[in-house]
Amino acid sequence: MSANSRGFTLIELLVVIAIIALLVGILLPALAAARQSARNVACLAKIKQLGVAIELYQNDYDRTLPQYRIPLGGGNTANIGSLFGGKKGTLPAFGIDTVGAERRPLNRYLDIGPVPPDSDPGRFEVEAFRSPADTGGNIPGIGPVQSMYDLLGSSYTLNDHDLRGDQFWTLIPPRGGRMPTIVDPTRTWILASHSIYNHQADSSSAGPGDRGIRWYGQKTAAANMLFADSHASGPKTVPNAVQNTTEDYTFLPAPGWTRTD
Repeated sequence: MSANSRGFTLIELLVVIAIIALLVGILLPALAAARQSARNVACLAKIKQLGVAIELYQNDYDRTLPQYRIPLGGGNTANIGSLFGGKKGTLPAFGIDTVGAERRPLNRYLDIGPVPPDSDPGRFEVEAFRSPADTGGNIPGIGPVQSMYDLLGSSYTLNDHDLRGDQFWTLIPPRGGRMPTIVDPTRTWILASHSIYNHQADSSSAGPGDRGIRWYGQKTAAANMLFADSHASGPKTVPNAVQNTTEDYTFLPAPGWTRTD
């Protein structure tokens, strides 16, 4: 063996480790950004898929969004927007943990295969309603949750009320039925990721607050949306305020909309 052969010195090893650490520090943010971008694109693709299903639904139910009503007692019923499609959630209120894939109306317009009855104890998964960007949020009265899909049965929500609270309805009348006339279908959203309600007023608290629904990046809230003219886009920035109309979108079918009945 050659007498001149030798291993790495400590200084050389430290230099190599420093170079590797530098490269990792440069590449990791880029990889994280690429993964986030991929999740955003996949989420928007799912919204477009649900948009096709909503069009098919409206071919059968003219100008009507998918909706499901539950009994409240005393002969009264209420439309629950979260039950429009998806699976059984875990929230023990408003039928969310009992009304599953069998009875959620939009599911019939998607190719999800044989669906078990809701009386089955399990939760049949409906992946079309699970956003890959869904990381939950901080829900008033519940606290932090890891997934809106698991909590409510869907990562997405219909535009059934505005940010002032459930009493101000928008595209689904309280007694069910057709949407009102939409003045600008290019800007009025009908389906969006739950992050659209990041800053909703809450009558059970001192006032509206940031729910921390940061599905599309950690700096600001944003949402992917399907609009009434059937185009989808996003993520659109969601202001940290009770602001129903922005330069990108509106909750309201018409300017100044204040319907409560």
